[in-house]
Formats: sequence, C-alpha cells, structure tokens
Amino acid sequence: MVFAGKRPSNLGVNNGKLAPCPNSPNCVSSQSSDATHQIAPLITSNPESAIATLKGIIKSLPRTKIITESKDYLYAEFKSALMGFVDDVEFYLDRKANVIQVRSASRLGQSDLGVNRQRIETIRAQLNKV
Repeated sequence: MVFAGKRPSNLGVNNGKLAPCPNSPNCVSSQSSDATHQIAPLITSNPESAIATLKGIIKSLPRTKIITESKDYLYAEFKSALMGFVDDVEFYLDRKANVIQVRSASRLGQSDLGVNRQRIETIRAQLNKV
C-alpha cells in the first residue's frame, strides 16, 4: 500500500451534503456545481433497497472494501491494481430529492485519467440493470 494515503477526515454526510471536491481534477461529485467535478446523481426506483443494491454492486467489483454502511449512506475504498492508489467513494441516499448523491475522489495526486468518473458510470450502468 505504497500509495494508499491517509483516509480523509471530512467524509460522511453533513447537512445533506457530501464533502466538496478539492481543486484537483481527480474527484467527481453529484453535489458539485462546477463542470470539472459535476456528475449526475444515481437514480433509484426503490430507495428502500438502494444501499443494499449498491453494496452488492460494489462487492462485485475488484479491490473494493466497504468501510461504513448505514440505511442512507455507504462508503467504500477502491484500490488501483497497479500502484495501490486508494479512492474514497461515497453514496448518500437523498430521500428529499429521491436520488443517490455520489462522490468519488482520489486520495493522492492530481489527475486520475477519468477513473473516478468512469467508476461512477460503471456503477450507474449496473444499477440501471437491477
């Protein structure tokens, strides 16, 4: 785990919001307002089972570890195959908006070569199949 970095201390939901993305381009968030970081939230037809469904999808992906799970929140770490870089990925079931807010961010470096955005789109595609 040479490039794991330290787990951020600002993760979780605070007043209905996930942590904002840093200025670096290696983060996407459905709650971000700028084009570099903005990604659409996940749509769920069944809010009650959304987190459990997400958990199943995440467990099916390689090198993942679920760190925190509650009724409306899921936090997982994704590790890159080559160098062991760790990305922090959060899902928040926003019952008011009836969507799942997402945030996926690399711990280290600047560019992620689009990995965080691609990961969320992969999860979105799998969620849409359910």
